[in-house]
Amino acid sequence: MEDKVKEALEQIRPFLQRDGGDIELVEIDGGVVKVRLTGACHGCPMSQVTLKNGVERAVKSMVPEVTSVESV
Repeated sequence: MEDKVKEALEQIRPFLQRDGGDIELVEIDGGVVKVRLTGACHGCPMSQVTLKNGVERAVKSMVPEVTSVESV
């Protein structure tokens, strides 16, 4: 599952980098993927919207075993 999640994040990464941000995988705990938003995404007021509506939706569609994506 970790390889699938990493692949999903690689596909999302260019969209975040275009706005000066990035994402890194911290850990996978069961079906919960924990990530760290960096760059312009870190501390951005819209980061939680990006995380839930963008990152989580994309990861869950590519890796159905994922139940949630959380920022740490």
